[in-house]
Amino acid sequence: MTTLATASFLSHLKSIYPNNGIRNGNIINPWYIVAAVAFSASNRPDAVPHVFQYAMKDLQMEGHLGTNSLEGERLLARKLRDALFKSGLTSGYPRAINSLVALSEVMPEELRDTKTMRRTETPITEYEKTGRALFHNIYGDTADSVQSLLDGAYPDMGWFSNTIGYGLTYGFTEVLSPLETSYTLVAALIAGDTPRQIGWHLDGARRGGATFEEVQAVRRISMEVASSAGVKWKDDVPEVKDAIS
Repeated sequence: MTTLATASFLSHLKSIYPNNGIRNGNIINPWYIVAAVAFSASNRPDAVPHVFQYAMKDLQMEGHLGTNSLEGERLLARKLRDALFKSGLTSGYPRAINSLVALSEVMPEELRDTKTMRRTETPITEYEKTGRALFHNIYGDTADSVQSLLDGAYPDMGWFSNTIGYGLTYGFTEVLSPLETSYTLVAALIAGDTPRQIGWHLDGARRGGATFEEVQAVRRISMEVASSAGVKWKDDVPEVKDAIS
């Protein structure tokens, strides 16, 4: 199988996002999250380990980590794992599983996790509250109409989206920030060619604090990765809006 995630292509993807560098031992350019999810959602799990290894080398070459090197590397690994896990609700868990397995095969032992990150003992009612708050933060003034659409299509879908999707899955923000989670959703949706939801989450990323240029970059990275993997869009991919409500 042809290697899509070449060093030159990954370097190009990294250059698209307007903010680069290292801050407090962490990569602040989320290109690697977007790229890994877009490859996974495009059914190219073989490319995901290359994204991880490139980002890890990038982190190590900066030389600014000092005694925090292992913590920074562990956070990078966790961000990729959680992004792939979160993307499974959108792209399908078979694709997320294949990507996580491929990533695990190149993961250094010291960067692995052996315990569940999410709090499994939390009552489901708490996840309902968390999900409702995150849903409104992402959808803004459109939250009620989107929730009504989901409830009307199938009440179980509305409940699942709010409680399991946004509460349990996306609402865990100890690894990925809410904005990085929005980027994860955008990448998976673009690779999946679902324009209605792409539009929702491009707007959601803007509401989450991203600039117009940053969301444009995430859209472009996702499209270039998906295109390289052979994804064809039936219609145009929604554009980033100048202003949202």
